[in-house]
Amino acid sequence: MRKREQLLRLGTIPGLTGRRWLKAAQQLSEGKDVDDVLTQNGLEVSQRHHYHHLSPGWLKTVNKWLSQSPLHHLITALDPLYPAQLTEISCFPPLLYVKGDPSVLGTSQLAVVGSRQCSHSGRYWCDVFTQALSLSGFTITSGLALGIDGVAHRAALNVRGKTVAVLGSGLAHLYPRRHVALAQEIVEQGGAVISEFPLDALPLAHRFPRRNRIISGLSQGVLVIEASLKSGSLVTARYALEQNRAVYALPGALGNSGSEGTNWLIQQGAMLVAHPNNIIEDLRAMLNWLPVTQSDEIYSDASDDAPLPFAELLANVGDEVTPVDVVAERAGQPVPVITAQLLELELAGWIAAVPGGYVRLRRACHVRRTHVLV
Repeated sequence: MRKREQLLRLGTIPGLTGRRWLKAAQQLSEGKDVDDVLTQNGLEVSQRHHYHHLSPGWLKTVNKWLSQSPLHHLITALDPLYPAQLTEISCFPPLLYVKGDPSVLGTSQLAVVGSRQCSHSGRYWCDVFTQALSLSGFTITSGLALGIDGVAHRAALNVRGKTVAVLGSGLAHLYPRRHVALAQEIVEQGGAVISEFPLDALPLAHRFPRRNRIISGLSQGVLVIEASLKSGSLVTARYALEQNRAVYALPGALGNSGSEGTNWLIQQGAMLVAHPNNIIEDLRAMLNWLPVTQSDEIYSDASDDAPLPFAELLANVGDEVTPVDVVAERAGQPVPVITAQLLELELAGWIAAVPGGYVRLRRACHVRRTHVLV
């Protein structure tokens, strides 16, 4: 049996991960007897049986997949391309199925995660932070889920950045299906879509919390944009803390369930961030390639002296959805007049039209850096 096949068989044994797998794999690579290695490393009878009786069809499926494209890779924890950052966690996966460029896994990554059912404001700030972090040199890592994950991947692609998607299923069952095109764009732009699960593994619920340890493990830190108290993003943040990674969170409005998770993280010691530079400056000490100076402007193409259109009207549009008639009543003006003014504010990027009315997107984006969004 070839050494490569031995390592693949070893990598499929349930419950064998991290340092235990690495020790056994190194011994097999040295030519030691398989049964002696399995016994010496404390594998149970069922685990040894799994090694010897792995389905030949599985090996054929893997080899066929690898031959289908030069962008298909299967990396073991012994391979030079296996990300060193990931080996620092206790239960790192022995195998990684990779579609795309495996070298991107060795770059400095920042995880951006959040709610699947994110608000318009959450989408906006995810876009702002992710683009700034990507332009600063970070590879953006997330889970390809609906909501904040997808926004983060897209934001990185929009500034020609690299991004990594970590799946909770096998690569042959990419989930969610509506992100198939997004995954392809990630690969085409030099990023990667990866999974520790076998190619045909279905997107079962218990696999998603498990994959979250890889998202945090690959990254220097985790930024939580928006999350409820039951959000899976809090699982990623917990893994990050256990892995000695930095955790960042955007504060949100009181009473907003989508901000309860991020506000709770801040109470527990996560770093409150109000500007992308907060993260960049925090990580600069360990990442000496980051630029010494960052832009003092909070992502606005407008000049500092650009007039704010209809400032009094804007004050009547909140972070939550505000109906047009409510805005008109507060402003004391007819709805047709208000509608025209709201359109101008929307075109200027201050508000967004959403089902039920409008929401405010930014509050003084021309203000010089104070580390507080005012």
